[in-house]
Amino acid sequence: MRSLPRNFAFVLIVSLVTLPAAILTAQTPATSRTPTINQSLEMHSVSSPRISPDGTRVIYEQSRTDWENNSFETDLWIANTQTGESHRLTAPAGSSHGADWSPNGKWIAFLSSRSGQIKDSPAGKTQLYVMPADGGEAQQVTKMENGVDGFDWSPDSKRFAISAESPESKSMKDRKDSFGDYHVIHADYQMSHLWLVDLPTADEAGRSKPLAEPKLLTQGDSFSVSSFKWSPDGKRIAFAAAKDPDLISTGSEDIYAVTVADGAVKKLVDTPGPDGDPHWSPDGTQIAYVTANASTYFFYTDQRIAVVSANGGTPHIVTAGFDEDPGLLEWSPEGIYFSALQKTRSGLFLADPKADTVKPIDVPGSEIAAQFSFSKDFKNIAYRGSGANKFSEIFTGAFPLNTAKQVTHAGEQLSDFDTAKREVVHWESGDGTEIEGVLYKPADFDSQKKYPLLVVIHGGPTGIDMPNINPDRYYPIERFIAKGALILRPNYRGSAGYGEKFRSLNVRNLGVGDYADVISGVDYLIAQGFVDKDRVGSMGWSEGGYISAFITTFSDRFKAVSVGAGISDWTTYYVNTDITPFTRQYLHATPWDDPEIYRKTSPITYIAKAKTPTLIEQGSVDHRVPVPDSFELRQALEDHNVPVKMVLYDGFGHPINKPKQQRAVMEENENWFDHYIWGDPLAPALTPEPKPAKKATE
Repeated sequence: MRSLPRNFAFVLIVSLVTLPAAILTAQTPATSRTPTINQSLEMHSVSSPRISPDGTRVIYEQSRTDWENNSFETDLWIANTQTGESHRLTAPAGSSHGADWSPNGKWIAFLSSRSGQIKDSPAGKTQLYVMPADGGEAQQVTKMENGVDGFDWSPDSKRFAISAESPESKSMKDRKDSFGDYHVIHADYQMSHLWLVDLPTADEAGRSKPLAEPKLLTQGDSFSVSSFKWSPDGKRIAFAAAKDPDLISTGSEDIYAVTVADGAVKKLVDTPGPDGDPHWSPDGTQIAYVTANASTYFFYTDQRIAVVSANGGTPHIVTAGFDEDPGLLEWSPEGIYFSALQKTRSGLFLADPKADTVKPIDVPGSEIAAQFSFSKDFKNIAYRGSGANKFSEIFTGAFPLNTAKQVTHAGEQLSDFDTAKREVVHWESGDGTEIEGVLYKPADFDSQKKYPLLVVIHGGPTGIDMPNINPDRYYPIERFIAKGALILRPNYRGSAGYGEKFRSLNVRNLGVGDYADVISGVDYLIAQGFVDKDRVGSMGWSEGGYISAFITTFSDRFKAVSVGAGISDWTTYYVNTDITPFTRQYLHATPWDDPEIYRKTSPITYIAKAKTPTLIEQGSVDHRVPVPDSFELRQALEDHNVPVKMVLYDGFGHPINKPKQQRAVMEENENWFDHYIWGDPLAPALTPEPKPAKKATE
């Protein structure tokens, strides 16, 4: 439910510095056993398993890189849980995702952005599709003007509830006709509402009958729907909704229920802070949901699972003694299952809503397990699992688990490559706080040698790094390792998985405390004797970019820095971002109330100290971290004669989410650190890939 994004990033540009000859001789070139940037970007991942009601099959998503259309796509695959035999379920025509089985197990519904089958279907919009579970063509079910956000099967498997933005009103269309396109800030919202859609049926000849028009179930301008679930008897739908779809309004999210027969809506939970992700009890008398529990500072305080009567009333907190954010999964006869992080691990837990106790559930062989899915009788389970130095795979098994069957083999992509060895390390920060991080070493690591050290900093700040293997994105980590570097990925204060007190340690201490955690980790590794203190660099995106920007202006310990979509000035950020509550919560003030705390925690404050060559990269329409922050940092570094290079990716928001531009991000970073850490020439521009020669015509 922590739906407000927590990532930050900035972008800068730099020029040339000559490195000593001793450094040049220490470089280890990348070998053919190291993936190229293209190969890294082409590696697929598997995720989002959904086990069938009878536990015999599992659907999952597999990513795909489409260079021709410059897109990352997802396809649906299906596997037999006993044999592990699998095959692609959807054709590679656009992305398909969010699959779910009908309760009777006969149908599979999913969302897709493929070209619509229905006449006048809006181009490029995500719509609902359904196919027979035993095979057959998928049929488009909706042609919503603004696409479909989500869906849930009715208990009788005969229809769906969907959430979608309401069509543009006549008054708005008339306004555009008169005045052209414009929008009023914090107004002109298009609310998301619930609609009912029937499952397509066929006539006696097997031909599909015309689709019935969706029926609007909720309406009006008083709320915008997010998550939702049918009641077990199919008579009501519980849903979460905020006062409007603006991200800054997430704190207004509450729990409602609507009666399907007449559309009557009743608010069940009305507490300060966000309340979301409702799930019904098996008997339909209660609803579990995730809540901020009226916390003013819900960006970093613990979320809880609460239970309320299906008719409303006083909520009851179930997980008060559990010190992490629970991801609500299902309410079974045994209790409420949820997933959660535990430092650099993640797993499954069971909450007893009567005794208010929580117990961990063993997931053998997967220290890092998530995305759990249960069969109807809770006797079978599917999940995404991995461990240290392992690629994430889809597993299934009888539940409770003794052993699990691996049904995917995505890790086989790595068989032709040497990969870094990942291990969790611990050190003490400047104020005595214990910090963890993941240290990447080459397979032939020799503690008697000295290695360059590159710090790769996650976003959030409530992100986390774990010791499992993921395809490289943004930063060519495996290539840096092959050149002879070590990589440190610190879980600095504020990171998820370590409890509320740890997440609160960078409150009114952003940047300052984060930097202390990073530099103490660097010092710890230098003290081990295998790090070259004169060849240390830093990079990160979003909050990781902010910390890297702090390093640029605050420290002279680093030889090069890369700032990805990072904050340089909290005041500039505050007045431009789409999540202004973030800054008010972490700094406990606005810039007008307490300009000093904004000054203290802003990298731009320390610009006079800046000496470190800095690369800045960012999307040109980033609303999460405003682009002015990157321009401000770039200009300030340029004015202080610090080498800087800024790359702006046109048309992208906070993430750079297309393969060609991600290739550019990775190559820019490789070029930057190859020069400043290893002494290679700094290329003034990237070299385009040669186009394949055209085949001679006969």
